[in-house]
Amino acid sequence: MSENAVEDETTSVTAATEAKRVRRPRKPTLDAAAAGAVDLARAAAEEVAEEGTVGEHLDAVPEGDRIVSHTFACLLPGYRGWRWTVTVTRASRARNVTVSEVCLLPGDDALQPPEWLPWAERLSPGDVGPQDTLPRKEDDPLLEPGFEETGDADLDQVALWDLGLGRERVLSPLGRDEAAKRWYEGDRGPRTEIAENAKGQCSTCGFFLAIAGSLRQVFGVCASEWSPEDGRVVSADHGCGAHSETDVEVTPDEPTSPLIDDLSPDALDLVDTSASAVSTADDADAHDEDAHDEDDTADAAVEATS
Repeated sequence: MSENAVEDETTSVTAATEAKRVRRPRKPTLDAAAAGAVDLARAAAEEVAEEGTVGEHLDAVPEGDRIVSHTFACLLPGYRGWRWTVTVTRASRARNVTVSEVCLLPGDDALQPPEWLPWAERLSPGDVGPQDTLPRKEDDPLLEPGFEETGDADLDQVALWDLGLGRERVLSPLGRDEAAKRWYEGDRGPRTEIAENAKGQCSTCGFFLAIAGSLRQVFGVCASEWSPEDGRVVSADHGCGAHSETDVEVTPDEPTSPLIDDLSPDALDLVDTSASAVSTADDADAHDEDAHDEDDTADAAVEATS
């Protein structure tokens, strides 16, 4: 046998020996005495819990050698799916079981609050009110230092508009990408109902104002007062029904027949105006006579008094 073969065989035997020496973790067995201490575990849970909130016994789970956790249903309002958990144990070769720990733990279907987040991470878009002020993020990955003056008038003039001269920080490439993704996938992108039904894209509309900077190829501002997007940033492939160049066929309004024809005398009740005039004149004469009689009566009364 060659020297290399002997060396390989020796290595394999050594590896097999080392593998046998490595102990695999064994599963804990359920201790009978600890598992039978249900009444002891219930009494311990009732000492901690409010009266009447420890329910039925659910399970006994081995946690280690002679260590068992008993679980009981929790009847507290608002704690659906939670479990009163009592861990009991006994010493080696001892018969007495003692309580190690009592706690309230959530089950798989437990009703739990959302994961805790710092205040600065709880805010969502739209949460900032008119009188709110956000704290300054010193290390914001969406921002980067602004452009500094170089002394070159032409270069600085360009940077004044494109690179943010005079501002301490400007959008970083990550910040621009995040904003572009948010705008494009939002309700003013190409995948909305109004854009899918539009007959023309914003890029071909006369009211589309391309924004400055690196995003001008994709986004602009709508300047149509008839559009629901007026004054908002829209993608170039967005669209709406107020496009400046689209058109619809306009049908002239046809006059309908009137319900009442005021120009025809057939639907009118005619009155004899001559008889009406005579009657009106007689009434006026009678009224004048009555007024004259009243004046005579008043004069006679004044004379009698004097």
